[in-house]
Amino acid sequence: MERIAFFDARSYDRTYFDRLSPGAGLELFYLENKLTPDTAVLAQNASAVCAFVNDDLGKETLPLLAKYGVRAIALRCAGYNNVDLKTAAKYGIRVFRVPAYSPASVAEHALALLLTLTRQTHRAFTRTRERNFSLEGLVGTNIEGKCVGVIGTGKVGMRFAAMVQGLGAKVYAYDPKPVWGAGVEYVGLNELIRQADVLSLHCPLTPSTYHLLNRDAFCAMKDGVILLNTSRGALIDSEALLDHIKSGKVGAAGLDVYEEEADIFYEDVSGKVMRDDTLNLLLSQPNVLVTSHQAFLTKEALEAIAKTTVENLRKFFAGETVENELTAGRP
Repeated sequence: MERIAFFDARSYDRTYFDRLSPGAGLELFYLENKLTPDTAVLAQNASAVCAFVNDDLGKETLPLLAKYGVRAIALRCAGYNNVDLKTAAKYGIRVFRVPAYSPASVAEHALALLLTLTRQTHRAFTRTRERNFSLEGLVGTNIEGKCVGVIGTGKVGMRFAAMVQGLGAKVYAYDPKPVWGAGVEYVGLNELIRQADVLSLHCPLTPSTYHLLNRDAFCAMKDGVILLNTSRGALIDSEALLDHIKSGKVGAAGLDVYEEEADIFYEDVSGKVMRDDTLNLLLSQPNVLVTSHQAFLTKEALEAIAKTTVENLRKFFAGETVENELTAGRP
């Protein structure tokens, strides 16, 4: 049995991984700690680590993992902006991911955020719980007839586009690698930002997309635009977003991610003082809806993540080709 250090483990992870790992010859030991240079020592005697989106797999952590005998990193997610792939390859550590576990899960969550914001059901729920059945201040807006801009037309972006098209929206899309013939109209990024009534992010975080929506981008948007982000927090300049929410330029924002989320999301910090003033102010706005990076969190997605992650590791230890490898071909 190959020992796997499973970092940032949650109960919902164990439910699905425990079903599959024994049959693949894997012995998982679960750690609630996030993977950092300080916690890398917990991977001693492990052949591989299983990591998630907020684990630190940078230049300080990777040499330590190599020192402790770790030969592979199995990401149980699609994004890998938290991994220094060049350093991993330098130390001979193979890196695998789960490229497409459930596009519908993330797309449906983005749609849920949009519908909640346009019909203010989150505010209505709070009111009626207090026996307040007034409709004052709850006037919504239709999605039908609106222009929805989709940035990133991978599997999630295309699924979201199809959903809002089904509601009667006009979809414009931007992607450096367009999927022609897919039923969406591609335009330049600047034009999309200017035209969109709703702007939804479905792209990876890379050096070129860091703060893709910055102050200049916000200034170019329509007044009252609705912004959705279910991808990576750092795609948006959070301070610029807050300023434009306060000015009224951004009519509403649905955020499942936040650029400084690493020490906050997935944790219960309700009894602590939160020192992130930008996030505190965003949470205080009635037209901002924040969820804790949960767009992936469905039974179907969790099962698919576990299945692909376990299969990636099984193939690696069996000496087979792993199609989902990120380090293949790197020096």
